[in-house]
Amino acid sequence: MNYQDTPIRAPWGPVASRSGREAGTYTALVLQGGGALGAYQAGVYEALAAEDMRPDWISGISIGAINAALIAGNPVGERVKALRTFWERASSELLYKLDEPIGFARRTFNEASALFASTLGIPGFFNPRFPVPLPEWPAEFGELSYYDTTPLRASLLELVDFERINRGETRLSVGAVNVLNGNFVYFDNLERPIGPEHIMASGALPPGFPPVQIEGEWYWDGGLVSNTPLQYVLDNRPACAMEVFQIDLFAARGEVPRTMADIAQREKDIRFSSRTRQGTDMSRKLQALRAAAHRLADKLPEELKDDPDLAKLLSCRPEGPVAIMHLINRPRGYETNSKDYEFSRMTVDEHWQAGKADAIFSLEHPEWLERAIEPDEIATFDLACERERG
Repeated sequence: MNYQDTPIRAPWGPVASRSGREAGTYTALVLQGGGALGAYQAGVYEALAAEDMRPDWISGISIGAINAALIAGNPVGERVKALRTFWERASSELLYKLDEPIGFARRTFNEASALFASTLGIPGFFNPRFPVPLPEWPAEFGELSYYDTTPLRASLLELVDFERINRGETRLSVGAVNVLNGNFVYFDNLERPIGPEHIMASGALPPGFPPVQIEGEWYWDGGLVSNTPLQYVLDNRPACAMEVFQIDLFAARGEVPRTMADIAQREKDIRFSSRTRQGTDMSRKLQALRAAAHRLADKLPEELKDDPDLAKLLSCRPEGPVAIMHLINRPRGYETNSKDYEFSRMTVDEHWQAGKADAIFSLEHPEWLERAIEPDEIATFDLACERERG
């Protein structure tokens, strides 16, 4: 990273814990959508929890909203257990006892597993509708989907303490899209009580999952507009030093596709990851604009320092440095376009372990431990890309 000539040591430097909590830094956990890939986020959180990382704010979309609710809706010591219960329930052991296949055999295994999930559903998550709705077959809007997510509601009510969420011990916000006007909205426990319907709305990806009605309005998956809540967090953060753990399930960078199947997978990666980079870049530019406005204010004569236009520029972003640890679930050679609905126990465990290993590697990386950033800088650290994978 490139720093200014006179950088300051941020308050979460090497004398603080690797999570930053001992330094009093405001900590946010940002969870992208991605279906079965969400086990990667659970693995990351397990590693962060081992470092006593207790996020002040958790924001998620789609499967990230489910993981966020599982974390925020449980006591600190029970959070990993709740995640483990959900993901063990959602993953299938039907093919797990076979010797681990590799290469083409592994791709075939994954495709078979995805076909199993799409045909029979996932326990504690969704069931297929029978009969399957036809394209021109009218039905109640709340039933226009290939799957019924009633099992997910039951899982949320069992595994998530919504009273705890609504006491506001941890800020929770989940993104969804209003079906009728197309507006992107966040359900935030600072502004309203959160229930299972808000979490389900964030993950109601059509045409697979049905829309969710809340206060007379219908909502679909927030990933239709933006698959990451990073921008919402940066736009609404407090004015203080902040640490963000941004956990993405689709990688923006990839290789040139060699087959039609590769093209389908690469298109999905780009579609669900691109806003992550856009949000980070935009926030960094706005942060720099705010810093420039402050420098300009110091040069102005007294009679201009109360100008309303200057005040607007000075308030365009909250003050304080932001360190973003970017953890990305990177694609593996055997994965296909079905990777976000491939729920075999073997693959889910692999995602979990990959997330855990990436987090441990990044937390121990010298660039993270010894970071020093400017007082108003947004710095991003993508360190796990250096980790060797088996």
